[in-house]
Amino acid sequence: MPINISYLLESRTACEREDAADPLRSWQGAFYLPQGLIYLDGNSLGPMPKKALEQLEQAIRKEWAEDLITSWNKAGWWELPETLGELIAPVVGAASGQVIVSDSTSLNLFKTVHAALTLRPERTVMISEADSFPTDLYILEGVTSTHQNIQRRLLGKDGNSLEELIDNQVAVVVFSHVNYRTGEILHIEELVQKTHDAGALFVLDTCHSAGVLPVELDQWGVDFAVGCTYKYLNGGPGSPAFIYVAKRHQNEAENPLSGWWGHARPFEFEENFHAAEGIRRFQTGTQPVLSLRGLQAGLEIAQEVDLQQVRKKSQRLTQLFIELIESGCRNYGVTLQSPTDHDKRGSQVTLHFENGFAVIQALIARKIIADFREPGSMRFGFAPLYLRYTDVWDAAEALADVLKTEEWREERFRQKHEVT
Repeated sequence: MPINISYLLESRTACEREDAADPLRSWQGAFYLPQGLIYLDGNSLGPMPKKALEQLEQAIRKEWAEDLITSWNKAGWWELPETLGELIAPVVGAASGQVIVSDSTSLNLFKTVHAALTLRPERTVMISEADSFPTDLYILEGVTSTHQNIQRRLLGKDGNSLEELIDNQVAVVVFSHVNYRTGEILHIEELVQKTHDAGALFVLDTCHSAGVLPVELDQWGVDFAVGCTYKYLNGGPGSPAFIYVAKRHQNEAENPLSGWWGHARPFEFEENFHAAEGIRRFQTGTQPVLSLRGLQAGLEIAQEVDLQQVRKKSQRLTQLFIELIESGCRNYGVTLQSPTDHDKRGSQVTLHFENGFAVIQALIARKIIADFREPGSMRFGFAPLYLRYTDVWDAAEALADVLKTEEWREERFRQKHEVT
């Protein structure tokens, strides 16, 4: 069904009225954002929830500074990965006991792919996407170096559809829910069914959907999933990732990174590894407690909000941005890389411009933060909990002005940094 936002295109005042009626407007005050800043990079790093500062203060000043090592018991440090996993579970459509916060997305992806391969030992092929986030491809490349005769097939390179690539030699399919570059959403339930029909297992990367799109891991039949927490879950830079293992696999699936936190009896200090029961076996080493404590506030927010409302506003924000850009920037060589169908588009809009890096730097100088990905992709993330319709209007207007005046040609905007 089309989204009707035509009245919002009439004026900024119309956007102000929409902001005043927004059912999510009360959440804007839950985050720290500098005055006058328009933040369109929540798809890379979400802002700090105000409550996170309180929780970190408590963890640093009381739990660490005063209670020291006793906080492993008194403050529940040891159980934090499970405690936070239980907060994430309903956000990604998982029943209790299937999600744990642990390590990084890359490490968790390695664990899940290895586990899938050990559950299908007679099969020798992995499938992923050529346009997947590079770390996913790097991890799969690493898996091929540690498993004899394992091959990798890539959608978009070795075939144009899952049907072309999948056969009785495929052990595992690894796809991203939302493409990090274009924002395109995959129909996961259908892909899982095709994977299972071929006797293979399915691993889902939810980094660009968890917290901003409805995700139904149990309902879709996903076998394993991973996701980061520093984007739409607002956990802070480098906050620990999460891993989902469907209960039906937990007793048989093996964690290749068998660290002591995944041991059945970690404080008996046994010589040999014995895996813990359930999801706990997918932990590895000692977890970063301060990062875990910083993450808690973002997860509490994610649990409280109505994801259907979040999704509806996300679609309206992205549609408004696209239509404003099409009317204001069409003469400057900017093209849309994201899907035009709002049901196939995640919570980001990607525009292509040959000198996109310089354009993004010019916007940042105007206190409008988005990001850039080679080659020429300008990414704008729309996090509905703190972004307003007037922010979208102002950002589109600023982008049109940067292109019209060619402000981006200034030398100061062409100096590349280590992180783009």
